[in-house]
Amino acid sequence: MALEWVVLGYAAAAEAIMVILLTMPGLDALRKGLIAVTRNLLKPFLSIIPFCLFLLMDIYWKYETRPSCDGDSCTPSEHLRHQKSIMKSQRNALLIAAALVFYWILYSVTNLVVRIEMLNQRVERLRKRE
Repeated sequence: MALEWVVLGYAAAAEAIMVILLTMPGLDALRKGLIAVTRNLLKPFLSIIPFCLFLLMDIYWKYETRPSCDGDSCTPSEHLRHQKSIMKSQRNALLIAAALVFYWILYSVTNLVVRIEMLNQRVERLRKRE
């Protein structure tokens, strides 16, 4: 199961890097190529949404089938293992949320940058007509 979380982490990191590069000022020369690459990657990155839902269901299933460790019914090692399991589930849920938020931000920023480019081209055409 660890490989799934590594893949999700890499996808979230790639989305974050693309958002940073798209919004960073001073990269006008690279922006057109970056926009093309990002727009082409948005559809494959859409598969992150069902993947995150699957992983979220996996966390829920593990939570429901986890043995309870209440009070004095557990040894210290079992209690520690229970706490580690809860911490891992919380970390993984945070990673899922980050991947989904970064995808949404990347989609929104890409659309805004494309609109800005189209408006800049329209302004240039209107200036040339005058």
